[in-house]
Amino acid sequence: MTGRTSRRGPRGAGMTDSAGTASRVADALREQIVSGELKPGTRLSEERMRKLHGVSRSTLREAYQRLIRERLLVHELSRGVFVRQLSREDVADLYRIRRIVECAAVRSIRVLTPAGLRRLSVSVADGRTAAEESRWDDVAAASIRFHEALVALAGSERLDVMMSGILAEFRLAYAHMRDTQVFHAAYLDRNKEIAEALSSGDVEGAAALLEAYLTDSEAALCEGHFVK
Repeated sequence: MTGRTSRRGPRGAGMTDSAGTASRVADALREQIVSGELKPGTRLSEERMRKLHGVSRSTLREAYQRLIRERLLVHELSRGVFVRQLSREDVADLYRIRRIVECAAVRSIRVLTPAGLRRLSVSVADGRTAAEESRWDDVAAASIRFHEALVALAGSERLDVMMSGILAEFRLAYAHMRDTQVFHAAYLDRNKEIAEALSSGDVEGAAALLEAYLTDSEAALCEGHFVK
């Protein structure tokens, strides 16, 4: 029939809206994991999360599935959904990936932009301020942002997305530390050294500092601070 205007949106619009909402919820939960607000082993009550985010059961479950695929959450039959807990093997593998990806990303830097260097220095300053105020979860979050900023200097959006996922999963390793203050305090100055090397244009020097940093950090975590 002609002249009739449909009140329905384009075919598939509802599904698109649902996917967008699921993405928003997944982003919010991921940020809570990176910030340390959601700890490994925490059970995510479906009813509580639905009310908190104002979404349907199907949308929440879609958000959960996204984070399960990212290895940030795990579903346990008859028990529910939990923030994932890493094993020693998980942590060792994540360090292996980080050495491969982060160091290669830094070595591939061709242009050091003022905005990129500023982002790096802000994350260093945020970490030091948080340490002075004994906000160790915030120190950890600033460390994650520092490494994201490092990789961002390579100028690849795909690499940024991949690294953000790796670092979000790596954030779960901090739950195994006996003493987060001792662990993080040792690396605040090393973050600054890497940033200063890049600010001076010494890309290869920064990559070498980063490689030593990751090697020492893995040894400290897996040999000295890992609880399990």
